[in-house]
Amino acid sequence: MTTGIIGVGQIGSAVAEHLVAGNEPVVLAAKSESAADELAERLGERARPAPVVDAISEADAIVLAVPFDAIKELIGTYSSQLAGKVVIDPSNPITADGKGGFVRTLPDGVSAGSGIAELLPPDAHYVKAFGTISAVSLASAANRTPERAVLFYAADDDRAGSVAERLISAAGFEPVKVGGIDQTLRIEVFGDLHEVGGLEGRLLDADEARAAIAAAEA
Repeated sequence: MTTGIIGVGQIGSAVAEHLVAGNEPVVLAAKSESAADELAERLGERARPAPVVDAISEADAIVLAVPFDAIKELIGTYSSQLAGKVVIDPSNPITADGKGGFVRTLPDGVSAGSGIAELLPPDAHYVKAFGTISAVSLASAANRTPERAVLFYAADDDRAGSVAERLISAAGFEPVKVGGIDQTLRIEVFGDLHEVGGLEGRLLDADEARAAIAAAEA
């Protein structure tokens, strides 16, 4: 299986590096082709650069590692190429608040995940993943010992969930499903199961993650 990663900023670069370390091939694309070229060269033979349209067409799963508004533009431009693909969304609908922090850009109770899922072709397989901890932790906490750190994911269909579990595991984290797409708000920034939110900076192991889900549902 090949994973296409669109965007090579903090999140895209971290996911690419971890997947390559986990023996998963990746194809990289970015607005700046030189940035994708440089990252592919650094990561070695399991990584290669490509234009966005080729990265989407050639990959089995696509990580849209670009800001929330850019994801909407990408889907509009490449909708036909995304048909039938597993689409992995790590986005968070936030912007700088001018005071050194961040604020959500969507109304209370509305998740980025629900909006993005609606924009995709009907036969795409959507999963929210890889944006459920901070970019700093995503880069630094892979293969934590003695217990791996959890990355939550949310998906409605089995194919999307299976691919998410494979890639999260290959990246050096423990996958834990929080539920379907209707639960994506909980694992976006400021949600009760996000590191920058209800978890107050903590990274959970699998037992702690399942206990947190169960406590919220009680």
